[in-house]
Amino acid sequence: MPDVGPTAVLPRRPLTVGELLDSAVLLLRGQARLLVPLGVLLALGEQVLLHPLRLLAGARPPEWLPADDRFGAYWLLLAVGAGTEASIIALLGNPAARGAGAALLGRRAGLRELLRGARWGATLLVAAAVGLTVFLAGLAGPAWFVAYGLLGAAVPALVVDRVPAYRVPGRALRLAVRGGLRAAAIRLLGYLGWWLIRLGIGLGGYHGLGLLGLFDVSAWALPVATVCWVGVNAAAYPALACLDAVLHLETRMRTEGLDIRLSRAPADTPEAVLLAVPR
Repeated sequence: MPDVGPTAVLPRRPLTVGELLDSAVLLLRGQARLLVPLGVLLALGEQVLLHPLRLLAGARPPEWLPADDRFGAYWLLLAVGAGTEASIIALLGNPAARGAGAALLGRRAGLRELLRGARWGATLLVAAAVGLTVFLAGLAGPAWFVAYGLLGAAVPALVVDRVPAYRVPGRALRLAVRGGLRAAAIRLLGYLGWWLIRLGIGLGGYHGLGLLGLFDVSAWALPVATVCWVGVNAAAYPALACLDAVLHLETRMRTEGLDIRLSRAPADTPEAVLLAVPR
């Protein structure tokens, strides 16, 4: 089975950090017609979920900074927000990982393939567990970074490696810590980069509309801010899910020889068997 080449979404070789980020963007472009609409729905649901907590914390749009005397409520808001983000990225990681697996084999997965037979029930459970873990870690402050960095491979391990759900946490942790926590560090780097992009576009879009003077933005602060944040998150969350997907497969090539296994596999080997972890 020949290599799909250096211009592929995911070449069959270990990649640099820059190449991983490029591969994630290419994967997002190829699967945007599914991932972005899903991202819009999930990002909008997140805004609805967080709204009561923002009222409790006295946080006002578009920055959502807290009132001076409500730091406890704001801390809870931050932890819940971290948990919902992690859950959304994990859910989007299902089609993203399946698309990355197809790209590694030199083809582009269609919409039906990404949605059917994708272990959605188990994915929902894993995504909920990931979100709960990040939420609890968020209550402890800096522990959020540890939890987020270590759990990126959870859903890819479920849908690509085809491991049983009860083995997903251990599999994700082992992949994250290999090579001196390389995968965990790259996942955090990707999150930081997209956080800065989200911050710039979200706040820039809101205040830019105010500068245009088309209408009184302050009178429509909540809906305008919601649209701005949903719009930027609808791109950022799928992009982070795509980074998880390509990082997962690249880690397997780097540490488990997945690329060598693919090159030596018989031509008639089913794709699911090619990518699954041998038991």
